[in-house]
Amino acid sequence: MFSAEVMTLIVKVVLALIPLLPLLAALWIAFGFIFSWNRLEAGEKQTSQVALGAISLSFLLVLVLDIYAIAYGVPSETIKLGQWLSSGQYHVDISFLIDYKSLVMANLIGFITLVVTRFSINYLHREAGFQRFFMMLSVFSTAMFIITFSGNAFFTFIGWEMAGVSSYLLIAYSWHRDVATNNATRAFVTNRIGDAGFLLGIAFSLFWLSTVDWLEMSYVITSKIHIGIILFGFIIAALAKSAQFPFSAWITRALEGPTPSSAVFYGSIMVHAGVYLLLRAEPLLVQVPSLMIFVLLMGLITVIYAYIVGLVQTDVKSSFMFSTMAQVGLMMVWIGLGWFELALGHIVVHAVWRAYQFLHAPSFMQHVERPASPVPKWLSKKTWLYTAALQRFWLDGISDWLLTKPTRKIASEVQIFDEQVVDRITGIPSHLNMLSTLSHWEAHKKGTFTVSNEVGVGRGFFGKSLELLASMAEFLEEKLILKGSGEGLMSGMNFVGKYLELVDKLLTQPRYVLVLIMATFVVVL
Repeated sequence: MFSAEVMTLIVKVVLALIPLLPLLAALWIAFGFIFSWNRLEAGEKQTSQVALGAISLSFLLVLVLDIYAIAYGVPSETIKLGQWLSSGQYHVDISFLIDYKSLVMANLIGFITLVVTRFSINYLHREAGFQRFFMMLSVFSTAMFIITFSGNAFFTFIGWEMAGVSSYLLIAYSWHRDVATNNATRAFVTNRIGDAGFLLGIAFSLFWLSTVDWLEMSYVITSKIHIGIILFGFIIAALAKSAQFPFSAWITRALEGPTPSSAVFYGSIMVHAGVYLLLRAEPLLVQVPSLMIFVLLMGLITVIYAYIVGLVQTDVKSSFMFSTMAQVGLMMVWIGLGWFELALGHIVVHAVWRAYQFLHAPSFMQHVERPASPVPKWLSKKTWLYTAALQRFWLDGISDWLLTKPTRKIASEVQIFDEQVVDRITGIPSHLNMLSTLSHWEAHKKGTFTVSNEVGVGRGFFGKSLELLASMAEFLEEKLILKGSGEGLMSGMNFVGKYLELVDKLLTQPRYVLVLIMATFVVVL
């Protein structure tokens, strides 16, 4: 019916639109909230329609690819849409890989995110963060489609990070609660270890293989040591993202977010991203049997850990989470044994069933009338093992001690350095906020403000120089600009200052800082 060139063009357009549509929906929701056309309860209908429409169209486009695969056979090729970056001999393309693995995962992602999006419309009705939730859910859909279809490791990493950021922000959905923000920090910091491994895998792939394309990497002939080091980075990333031992502590804390996000992130889709990464690296894994044994052992340890700890859980969502952890551990075992097709099939069956269980959990908790089942006798008789299970083998405490607490300490020290050193050197007193000179001038005009030195005290030669410069700037501002331009300028500055101060307060919240970092990361790349 169509020529090969036309079919290739159609496939390219379809592949580009699948991840792009949810991203456009997220941007639409974000701009709507900023410019107040979809806020509060009145904006819920538009927000939900945009999010649901985008993921529905993406799922339909995935079905179009299914029809193409049925008509022309399942391809196994990389389709390039353009060049992402080029530096010397290194080139990274915007490319998509279509094969049976990506098609299976894309159908799974499209179906589950569509169901969860529809479920969330009623579940989050009249929630203060309604628009924020659907914005991040749309970003997550984009991220998972990118991970699934990406033709190279570099592009996969972009989706990997987008999924991590959306996960962090939805764990901290109730950002005013310390428990939510602390648990989000635990998840974010732990996953940074996996991200470091992913980046090492990408870097060594470029150095030793001169490519990060998934298909090209499998054909390059090089030392097994080089392949082993590359794979080890990807394996660390997979273990962290899929919450395998010893990175298992963060995922139970991640259940702090709304139930729909728990279902789609940690019950059915994102928790399998690590397994999918190893499935994508199958041609490399089979060349290094020792690393397959390592994956097998990590999976077995995770299965044992999750099974024992899951026996003492009394909360339904925690029980589901440890069961999920054990099932993902079994998938790692299948990969370690070389049963890659079984691991892929296990992902599909487990993801659908677990998503249903998580979405059903709130109703189940309301209707249950009897207490949780007692601990098995064989476990209760072994006091040391029972205690270890209750304490989750102290993995949470160890994780906090090694990762979370040092990160918070560093953040605290940076803040102290900023207040005590940077502010003083620049002549800006730390107790003042934006537009402080204007507010001080108004207070001084009313006779209610008296401070001997409004610009702060500098230290050393550079500090004193900056202090003098700040004093001169303050004099010019007060004498020539504020007093010399009449009340019109004052009113305008008050108006602008009001909104700048609001932006400043918002940017001090972790979730907005993270969004700013993510936007900067995307622009830089």
